[in-house]
Amino acid sequence: MQATSRYKTVVVIAAGMAALLCGNCLGDRNSDCTKPYSKNPRYWQYRGEPVLLLGGSKTDHIFLLDDLKEHLDELAGVGGNYVRNTMSQREGLELKPHKRLSSGKFDLDQWNDDYWKRFANCLKWCRERQIIIQIEVWDRFDYSQDQWQDSPWRPGNNVNYTNQQTALAEQFPAPAWRDQQPFFHTIPGMNKYEKQYDTVRRFQEEFVDKMLSYSLDYDNVLYCMNNETSTPVSWGRYWMRFIKERAKKKGVEVYVTDMFDDGYKPQSSDNIRQAFDDPKAYDFMDISQVNSRTFNEAHWVNVKWLADQAGKHPRPLNNTKIYSDGELSFGTGTPVDGVERFWRNLIAGCASVRFHRPEAGIGLNDIAKACIKAARKVESEVKFWEVEPRMDLLKDRQEDEAYLAVRPGEKYILYFTDGGSVRLDLSKQEGTFALKWVNIRNGDWGGQSRITGGKEMVISAPSEGGWVAVIVKQN
Repeated sequence: MQATSRYKTVVVIAAGMAALLCGNCLGDRNSDCTKPYSKNPRYWQYRGEPVLLLGGSKTDHIFLLDDLKEHLDELAGVGGNYVRNTMSQREGLELKPHKRLSSGKFDLDQWNDDYWKRFANCLKWCRERQIIIQIEVWDRFDYSQDQWQDSPWRPGNNVNYTNQQTALAEQFPAPAWRDQQPFFHTIPGMNKYEKQYDTVRRFQEEFVDKMLSYSLDYDNVLYCMNNETSTPVSWGRYWMRFIKERAKKKGVEVYVTDMFDDGYKPQSSDNIRQAFDDPKAYDFMDISQVNSRTFNEAHWVNVKWLADQAGKHPRPLNNTKIYSDGELSFGTGTPVDGVERFWRNLIAGCASVRFHRPEAGIGLNDIAKACIKAARKVESEVKFWEVEPRMDLLKDRQEDEAYLAVRPGEKYILYFTDGGSVRLDLSKQEGTFALKWVNIRNGDWGGQSRITGGKEMVISAPSEGGWVAVIVKQN
């Protein structure tokens, strides 16, 4: 009896120590996780240190790349630390999330091990390189038109439900933005909700639970519910709550948001306004759509308006997509437009910038790499989270010529879109300042000089093309 009693005591003590250790691990995990920066919540911190998120990649569903390790090394090698990862449903039949049976149909109660192994590796390899991965749970383009024909969720493609049981049709030829797919109306209370959608929602929840069974173990993850959704906000809000609740049960902090299709016209978007007004639901804002359709000074006006709104309830503004190639009909523009959007976003105070994948973006080509390298050089002198936009300090500025962020009297970042010359008001700032140029076209340092405060100084870019002047007060 005494031996048994001692054995029970040892077991109880061991269990208590294990629980204590587990709790300490969670505490460390939550303190290290990607979260708004404690000293400036408009930016992110990771492992307790502030970080500026810069990225570009050749695809959105990055975890399905065969050469993922090499691509992540390529990004990290130029100072990149930010990727977008859509939980893609549109790849070939062998790369769907669910198991494909010998009959050719999918079983939504079973999983495709290869899909999830790739996802697990992506999370692991990103963390090893201190790359922040922003997951998009649902992408509306995966569930309409041609993509729907091969989807495991299409009733004719699985053994789990029929058209009659779910009201899911065999074809959805309408463009995704028309929001005619019942798949995105499975939440009770939505205007188009029907009871038979509950069957679909059960499998949706199982899919998200499966995703979280991997991702909640990692501290380098952010969550966005949708790719440019036009569905009522109750859809995204349901999944934000769902993910938060699952994380809470595991004792893990997570940060969630949604991305709205009408974000390219933010000042008239009801979706954007309701998200800004509810910081408890939307931990950060993904404003990617502002990087399409508008150009030059008009783009700056929209980004600056968004930054001003974020100032009311400070939180990060993320750009997981900067459109920048192809001159597609919806307004991607050219690589030059993408570079300008990248830098305007940084000057405005955005927490992340990432070039969209080809053909709507430049991905991680040489132009993108040069931009990332240039931004890191600027950051080595002046941290972006230490300055704020001050366009009022620029004189003799032409439209879209130059943009400025400062800590008055101490630090200045002056961006020229294509050469030019402006007067910088240093009339209230005495002393000497070091000026260093960064060439955006190649990511290298340019010339350097010293300037004197106490007056308005003419600052002229060394040549045409994109340049950044980094100006720092000398002791």
